[in-house]
Amino acid sequence: MNSSQPLPNDFIQLCQSVTAKRPKAVINHILQHGLVTTEELKNIYGYNHPPRAARDVRERGIPLDTFRVTGSDGKKIAAYKFGDVSKARFSRFSGRTGLSKQLKDELIKRHGCKCFIYLEVVDKRELQIDHRIPFEIDGEPEFSPEHFMLLCGSANRAKSWSCEHCENWSIIKDKSICLSCYWAYPESYTHIAMQQVRRIDIMWQEEEIDIYENLKQQATELNKDIPEFIKEIIEREIGRNQNG
Repeated sequence: MNSSQPLPNDFIQLCQSVTAKRPKAVINHILQHGLVTTEELKNIYGYNHPPRAARDVRERGIPLDTFRVTGSDGKKIAAYKFGDVSKARFSRFSGRTGLSKQLKDELIKRHGCKCFIYLEVVDKRELQIDHRIPFEIDGEPEFSPEHFMLLCGSANRAKSWSCEHCENWSIIKDKSICLSCYWAYPESYTHIAMQQVRRIDIMWQEEEIDIYENLKQQATELNKDIPEFIKEIIEREIGRNQNG
């Protein structure tokens, strides 16, 4: 639909039903100006990861098209506008703050008030509900806790970046690939965004921070990165146990 044509009332109502701050900012800007650029999302709204903001909108069932425009520095940047509004669909997240709260509470009851990726205990307000399988791959699942996870902002941004640069996201779109991915099920996975890698996210908190600082100092003295140094320690320990 041409941006100069009036939008259908039911589409406007869908847009207005979105209450979450980040997608609402994107939607309102497009409603007012016809498009929003990544530059505007960063400079006006403070969103340093615009694709995540756009993804939030799409997860609400509102189609967005991505295209290129010229930024203030003369370089080409991404911009977003509404896509084919006939493909809009009502997501059970859209405007349903009661259900979202109920879902978050149930996930916390089952798994604790922590990020599913980093396993870090954080304030409930900092946890965000995310689809285990990206909306772009599997659409809107049954509104059940099994299909969602709680992520802190950092983990959510990391997952968004990794998913959006995965071949399954852009080309293949096979749900089974996501089901065995770290970003969907970090407790049991065979790949990360189709790459044969494994990862462990370790945090040191409170009295444990002294241990981290000690590791950091030793790594610096050996002119090594901390992850590299920790892997060497683990490898030595495994070798010692096997040989013992």
